[in-house]
Amino acid sequence: MSIAIRDVHKAFDATPVLRGVTLEVPDGELVALLGPSGCGKTTLLRIIAGLEAADAGEVRHDGEDVSARSARERNVGVVFQHYALFRHMTVEENVAFALRVRKRPRAETAARVAQLLRLVQLDGLKGRYPQQLSGGQRQRVALARALATEPRILLLDEPFGALDARVRQELRRWLRRLHDELHVTSVFVTHDQEEAFEVADRVVLMNAGRVEQVGTPAQVFEEPASAFVMRFLGAVNAFKGWVEGDRAFVNGLDLELVAPASAAHRARAHVFVRPHELDIHRAPVPGSFAASVERVLPLGAAVRIELSAPGVGGAVEAELDVRRSEALALAPGDTVHLAPRRVRVFPSREDELDSLTASAL
Repeated sequence: MSIAIRDVHKAFDATPVLRGVTLEVPDGELVALLGPSGCGKTTLLRIIAGLEAADAGEVRHDGEDVSARSARERNVGVVFQHYALFRHMTVEENVAFALRVRKRPRAETAARVAQLLRLVQLDGLKGRYPQQLSGGQRQRVALARALATEPRILLLDEPFGALDARVRQELRRWLRRLHDELHVTSVFVTHDQEEAFEVADRVVLMNAGRVEQVGTPAQVFEEPASAFVMRFLGAVNAFKGWVEGDRAFVNGLDLELVAPASAAHRARAHVFVRPHELDIHRAPVPGSFAASVERVLPLGAAVRIELSAPGVGGAVEAELDVRRSEALALAPGDTVHLAPRRVRVFPSREDELDSLTASAL
């Protein structure tokens, strides 16, 4: 069951929440709606489900316009962050609820519930009540209940947001395996980049009611389409500068762009370098700039180095593997030289976005 969103608009109390959103979700794909709070991702999910009506635009399921249909008529399964289980019902009764409302035969309902409880690995807990389960177990019950009516589409709204980090990680892996087994077209909302990248086939980056970029996790991380995407996806060092022809300038630093920035005349720009793409040297090397070590923070498999670099605008972060960090033996107060391995450049004014594309050093 494919999903097509066509030029969808939505406002609450005259405040725009979705601004002309267009999106395609192919049959059997698992897509993450990723973005900061207030960007419109949950509203879009609710419009797909039929729990909200768009002010303009249309929603199509498998090519059929369902914009005027209710959630029940659309046959979608929805899983919310806070489970929404019936506390007075057992696990078995919660999963069976939607089937009983639809007056399915008792034997069919019992067989379907048993199948789902095996699928979510809770068949030994069917007689328990929600308050007798862990958070992770409750979320699996909620998922089994959403799947009970064999929905054509599964929608999940921050499904792991209320769980601790370890349980979230376990459930992410479990959800991915479950999707690979069922192949139900699925859309889930999250503000967690790691969650989206680990689970989804494709990621939809949203910002201020618009879609900023759609692509695989690798595509959106390695080839960000805008300064917003660059900033949102992981740690990044951001500098103010300008570009002209095949050169980028940050204060006194002159960088040659491998891909010209398409700016014949000087244009203001944001210059970005990810911490893991910033090399540290004890002595100057071509294209490097001086910095002073402020803190050295071991993070398990990596080491974060916090530095001050007044020559390019202030604070900078670098990330090294443990072996390289041990070889450098850095300490607060050391003077070092930083050499970017990859620099991305974006215009700093909205009217330049169409004419100035991202470039890599």
